Amino acid sequence: MPSLNLLIGVCLAYVALLFLVAFGAERAAFRGRGAWLRSPWVYTLSLSIYCTAWTFYGAVGYAARSGMEYLTIYIGPTLVMIGWFWAVRKLVRIGRSQNITSIADLISSRYGKSNLLGVLVTLLAVIGTTPYIALQLQSVTLSVASFSLADATVRPLSDQNSTAFWVAAGLAFFTVLFGTRNLDANERHHGVVMAIAVEAVVKLVALMAVGVFVVWGIGGGVSETLARIDASRLGDWQIQPDRWLALTGLSAAAFLCLPRMFQVLVVENEEEGHLRTASWAFPAYLLLMSLFVVPIAVTGLDLLPEGSNPDLFVLSLPLAEGQNGLALLSFIGGFSSATSMVIVASIALSTMVSNHIVMPIWLSRQVGGAMVSGDVRYVVITARRLSIIGVLALGYLYYRVSGGSSALAAIGLISFSGVAQFLPALIGGLFWRGANRIGALAGLVVGGGLWLWCLFLPSFGPDMILPGAVMVDGPFGIGWLRPYALFGIQGLDPLVHGVLWSLLLNTGVFVVTCLLTFPSPMERLQGAQFVNVFDHSGATRGWSGAMAQSEDLMIMAQRILGARDAQELFRIAAEDQGLQGYLPEPTPDFLRRLERALSGSVGAATAHAMIGQITGGANVSVEDLLAVADETAQIMEHSSQLEAQSAELERTARQLRAANEKLTALSVQKDAFLSQISHELRTPMTSIRAFSEIMRDTDTLEPQEKVKYAGIIHGEAVRLTRLLDDLLDLSVLENGQVRMNVSSGPLRAVLDHAISATGADRGAMRLTLRGALDADLRTDRDRLAQVFINLIANAQKYCDAKEQELRISARDMDGILIVDFIDNGSGVAAEEQDLIFEKFSRVGHQQAGGAGLGLAICREIMVRLGGSITYLPGQGGAAFRVTLPASDAMAAQ
Repeated sequence: MPSLNLLIGVCLAYVALLFLVAFGAERAAFRGRGAWLRSPWVYTLSLSIYCTAWTFYGAVGYAARSGMEYLTIYIGPTLVMIGWFWAVRKLVRIGRSQNITSIADLISSRYGKSNLLGVLVTLLAVIGTTPYIALQLQSVTLSVASFSLADATVRPLSDQNSTAFWVAAGLAFFTVLFGTRNLDANERHHGVVMAIAVEAVVKLVALMAVGVFVVWGIGGGVSETLARIDASRLGDWQIQPDRWLALTGLSAAAFLCLPRMFQVLVVENEEEGHLRTASWAFPAYLLLMSLFVVPIAVTGLDLLPEGSNPDLFVLSLPLAEGQNGLALLSFIGGFSSATSMVIVASIALSTMVSNHIVMPIWLSRQVGGAMVSGDVRYVVITARRLSIIGVLALGYLYYRVSGGSSALAAIGLISFSGVAQFLPALIGGLFWRGANRIGALAGLVVGGGLWLWCLFLPSFGPDMILPGAVMVDGPFGIGWLRPYALFGIQGLDPLVHGVLWSLLLNTGVFVVTCLLTFPSPMERLQGAQFVNVFDHSGATRGWSGAMAQSEDLMIMAQRILGARDAQELFRIAAEDQGLQGYLPEPTPDFLRRLERALSGSVGAATAHAMIGQITGGANVSVEDLLAVADETAQIMEHSSQLEAQSAELERTARQLRAANEKLTALSVQKDAFLSQISHELRTPMTSIRAFSEIMRDTDTLEPQEKVKYAGIIHGEAVRLTRLLDDLLDLSVLENGQVRMNVSSGPLRAVLDHAISATGADRGAMRLTLRGALDADLRTDRDRLAQVFINLIANAQKYCDAKEQELRISARDMDGILIVDFIDNGSGVAAEEQDLIFEKFSRVGHQQAGGAGLGLAICREIMVRLGGSITYLPGQGGAAFRVTLPASDAMAAQ
């Protein structure tokens, strides 16, 4: 007979083996050598997390008590994987495209990224999973107790609670060690998944080995075993249609909604193609797990003493027959079934608690919101580790309070019915675009409340949570509120009764509320992404980065993703935008990319809230709002069309805003121009008229006075002529009536003429000329000189440096001659740079005089010469660039 010490030693050795497997898988994945970790077989075996201690031990006990009804627990997942494969594939596609980290994350993300909905799902998941964790602790404790009874060298374990405590503590340590190594939930827990795959093989081999021993070692073969089954009370078992329907539906719902199943089915999925293998391999695995359940149950009822616990037949039969090695193997199989479930469930629940409860509370308490100092990564990881410990503590507490006396199957069904409350919101979100957050919240509150009242609270036993009088007479004597006879309906099985009312009212309230309310724009956009995920699997739209600063976003991202990963993300985004460095423009596309990256670490809802704090909230475009409002048109039917329309509308809106701003500025400039031109015309005309009248009406003028007055009249006439020439010149250029006199000559000659004409070589401004000044030109050199004269004259008038300096540089780039004029002044203000070439513009230098036509004339001249003139920002002063194409400028050889 194996001793208890040997059992403990084998358990420790097995746990050490799992540590090595998990550690090796983590190392292989980190080094990029883990291609075998991404095998569809590893993924399929990880789905065996569905087969817990309830399946390994409890299925036999279930069969011994209820006959073939245990098959419903296997039929439900099989129907989902085979008959509803397309829906499972849709769920996986959504998880990958939306960076979903948990079932709470998926539901909250679908309904407008509502964190309130995520909190509700998380709380219900924690409460619903607590009995299941207690079930695993109970199974391990009972199996250890069985060995202690068989070991004559030790006293029987009188306190099984201590065993459950140390099992829970050990599982918490393993889960914290390998379940929180990576912050990003979408980086996959390769070590944990590989350990689960190994455990899947172990528990299958162990159960098959016990089954083979029972059929051929005890029963004498297949025919004798079948005869034993026919002679037993299981052969007279009758189907109860209501329980079969309810249990099959529950198991199917649990396969999709259990946090641990969602974790391995969706979050840990490496490739969507793995589902094809799992669609037939996982039902085959379930078939093998259920193959020997009835023979073991019947043989245990026949051979073991009356009153033996049917849940332990898998372990008790080998012990009773003296098969010590097989008993040890059976114990390890049950131990694997229990531990794998607890590990994955704890990881999934800790992610949900961290992302939807801890992080939102922590962010709300920080004065700076998402921009607070400190390492957010540390907060998230600490929250997940504490959540793992808390989840296991709740499971242990449930085990202590409930007394650990219930059948394993009964405890498991309570958890199944709890998480099944997610199903209406989940299915509605996947297939109904009209489903909304208010309906999902209402349905979950009603369904979850009824489950708590009808199934969860009564599971503790009479007078533990609910007084016995409430169970018999209802609260305050209201009979129709009795947990097992709600609304006066009696005679139903308690499980069927609770499942019927909770899911029926959950679904009804969800549907009716959704029909009476309308989803928000964000919900409609998310609904289109989810319902039509195969048409467009991209991220959701709707961010506006107008109020965001890239530096703030970088600080936040580094605290969550880590400095190296965040900087790489920002560098790639900047490179895609054609920018240098690590600070891309906070465009909606970049914000969506950043949100997806953050959602892998803190969940979609929290990531959305954190970016919203920095950007000032999320907006949707006008086109999106029209699409949401116009239900009959169904504009959002195809995401690609919507994205194109939205992008075009955004571009048009930006262009209209820019044009409107420019027109407004030009209108102001035009008014100023009219005022200025009136002044420019009136002043010389007034002088001419005044002095001409003096000369006409005064006979006593001295000759020198006549010369003086005539000089003034002549000067003012020249001034008028120059102004009229500028106006006529600009008009001729704009109408294309100018004739160009093309000639050849060096660039230096044109520059020398312009410098001499402005007197720049004789004034206080220091000139610097460099570059390809000997380039030969074939163009209208007089017109080009006119451009150069204007630029040099502007530098003389407007450069506000104490010691004026003008640098003129020329260079040839692939046959294009480029001439830059850069002074050392303060330059032109950014908001005025778009207006300086307009003919009504005199930006920033009203005191310098002039009608503001010079640069407008320069622009028209360069257009006629086939070149261009532009302003260069960021050069330290006013900087203009003149270019001539290869047809009109040839570099000197």
